[in-house]
Amino acid sequence: MAEASVPKIPERLFFRIGDVSELAGVESYVLRFWETEFPMLAPKKAGNGQRQYRRKDVETVLEIKRLLYDEGYTIAGARKVLRQRSKRKRPAPAPSKGQPLLPLTLKSKVPSETLAPIKKELRDILSLLAKD
Repeated sequence: MAEASVPKIPERLFFRIGDVSELAGVESYVLRFWETEFPMLAPKKAGNGQRQYRRKDVETVLEIKRLLYDEGYTIAGARKVLRQRSKRKRPAPAPSKGQPLLPLTLKSKVPSETLAPIKKELRDILSLLAKD
């Protein structure tokens, strides 16, 4: 299957459903349906009830369209792919105060001759910092 070219998303904060529909090349009712099927697609609603898509939402719409139309995924399959990708992109939780940044145990043993120069360099840095 030939892959369609990705449209350039204009530099704007918000997009109306008609704008997104035109950019993605799908009808507005398709976008509304996708909102019910893909939890990660959740445009905000303005006071007047108009949907306000952010750039991230527009990118998600384009990715959903690519998965469904170009790659041939089912809705459930595309949803699963998007969930897996969002899990991979999530940053690791920050350590709480007093918690070490690295685990205390290493899975593989590192030879002490490899660690010795690193420890020395770290001690030198520590002594430089202590002088300030």
